[in-house]
Amino acid sequence: MYRGAGPRIAYERRIAGLTQHALAERADVALGTIRKIERGERGVSDAVLDAVGEALDIDPARLLPNRERPDDRVHHAMPELSAVLAAYEEPDDGLCRELPALREAVAAVVAHRLSAQYARISRAAPGLLAELCRALNTAASGERAEVAKLLVDACRATDAVAFKRGAKDLSARLLDLMRWAAARADDPIVNATVAYVRAELHFGARTHAVGLRALERALDRAPCADSSEVLAARGALHMRAAVLAGRAGDGSAAESHLDDARALGDRVREAVYQGTAFGPDSVRVHKVSVAVSLGDDHLGRALRLAREWKPPQVLPVERRSGFYIELGRAQLWAGRPDAAFESLKVARRIAPQHAREHRWVKEDVATLRRLKRADAETLSNFAEWCHAGTGA
Repeated sequence: MYRGAGPRIAYERRIAGLTQHALAERADVALGTIRKIERGERGVSDAVLDAVGEALDIDPARLLPNRERPDDRVHHAMPELSAVLAAYEEPDDGLCRELPALREAVAAVVAHRLSAQYARISRAAPGLLAELCRALNTAASGERAEVAKLLVDACRATDAVAFKRGAKDLSARLLDLMRWAAARADDPIVNATVAYVRAELHFGARTHAVGLRALERALDRAPCADSSEVLAARGALHMRAAVLAGRAGDGSAAESHLDDARALGDRVREAVYQGTAFGPDSVRVHKVSVAVSLGDDHLGRALRLAREWKPPQVLPVERRSGFYIELGRAQLWAGRPDAAFESLKVARRIAPQHAREHRWVKEDVATLRRLKRADAETLSNFAEWCHAGTGA
């Protein structure tokens, strides 16, 4: 239960041009509850906070008072997730819904991942992962592969939270569970997806050359067919391999993988395939990522692309936010601190929780504070928001 959120809710409601009655209807919350919250007579539960945030079309974290950390819900979920991961092969008895309900629940957390709603994932993930482990343990042979795929998707959504919160051990355990479940899904596209996600271990450990080799082996094993799903799976691996090659300083490999991704992207429409956005626009976003990874003479390419093109609304918010975070770094390195700060603010508007947790945002805001003392108050507010320099 969160205290002190009433004034923020009232402020955002007025900005949205809503009466208390209209907000209550949109959020499906009792009018009396809204009134008591705004008067400070009661706190706000997770469920009500999420419902009000959705009704106002804003990140629920914006409704919390400054003295409370909006990522506390993520932090508190970690021990419960650890308990689930310790027992996934021999899960406890408990709730196990029918397959249609499980599909719906997993689709919801996947949607939250794509929209960078990490607090919502953290609330749902422990119970959902435990339930999916039970379902996989008891599934009939005809349903086991689909349940395994659902478990892979739920693990991936949960890992997005763990990885961005810097819980590296928990992230590694989730990735191991993904790989374990993928073996039971018996689907080469699922295996390609797991390889794509597991590459984040190498970003975190900065073992970029090792990660590149792992992705190239995954490409050798990936299916070859003309279906959109297969083309997208291979294209996503090439996109991630291009960035890893760039981080490893291998410009030739980065350009080669980017060219392969571009060729595959031109053969499909931009969409989310197996939980990963792929298509011509996603490849353009990764062109910026590769340019920033290579640095120096390549930064101009990122800046030119940003002048000519902006990520469209069809892309998931996490990917659009990531584009502006990468662009901000390119602008900072190119000696354009004002433009860099504007890009970081755009990233925050698009996906607040994603920007808040991104390591580069913290690093670059700290650098901007040193460079731009004339704008110290605005930068300080931004730095406090993303916990820059706190090690959070």
